[in-house]
Amino acid sequence: MLSIAERHKYILESLNKNGFVKVVDIAKDLDVTAVTIRKDLKFLEEKKLLFRTHGSASPGNPLASDIDVHVKEKMKKEEKERIAIAACKLIEENDSIIIASGSTVYTFAEQIKPKKHLNVVTASLKVSMLLNNIDNIDIIQLGGVVRKSSFSVVGESTIKFFEDITCSKLFLGVDGIDIEYGITNSNIEEAHLNKKMIDASLRTIILADSSKFGKRGFGKICNLDQIDVIITDSGISDLIAKSIEEIGIELIIV
Repeated sequence: MLSIAERHKYILESLNKNGFVKVVDIAKDLDVTAVTIRKDLKFLEEKKLLFRTHGSASPGNPLASDIDVHVKEKMKKEEKERIAIAACKLIEENDSIIIASGSTVYTFAEQIKPKKHLNVVTASLKVSMLLNNIDNIDIIQLGGVVRKSSFSVVGESTIKFFEDITCSKLFLGVDGIDIEYGITNSNIEEAHLNKKMIDASLRTIILADSSKFGKRGFGKICNLDQIDVIITDSGISDLIAKSIEEIGIELIIV
């Protein structure tokens, strides 16, 4: 049987490799009880070496903060460009799509070169201004209350619009992807809007760099089983990638 120090070493190495650990998995690997592992996680959290959640742990604070979109644009730029290029390959001729808000979906919009005609419904004012200069794209800019931090619109009038349309795809940026908890946004109003966007779309495609995995925003959007495709970068751990594919989600790693 491993010593306490050896268990702690194993837990921290697993966290570093996989991005998260589950109590039941570690207990099985080390042939100890779940109670023992919970005590280990509590001790390591007190030493500020990890963060505990229900039945699992992450190496960093899992709570995502509401960061200004202009700050986000400077983060993970190369990864976002690769994600954007891959996402553009999913747009078809004469397509009708929804583009949500956020720095990753804006990078996606920068890469769009429409095949024939394209309808775009978006909450993002920046995306509308960008795509307005491109031929063959018709833009439906949603109305509502402007959120300065994301430069997008939210509110009841924004949500009601989706009761009367259907689009083939939603391209959605998120603040958190948690295997157990689901997809989240740091703003509750945007999370509510994203839910309606999902309802109005035949396919939901998440654009998220690997830093978003293991994070939770304030507002829950949906469970992972409501997502069709996730496009991310190669920083995603093998364990998280396997967990996503086991749910039945198409995972595109760039």
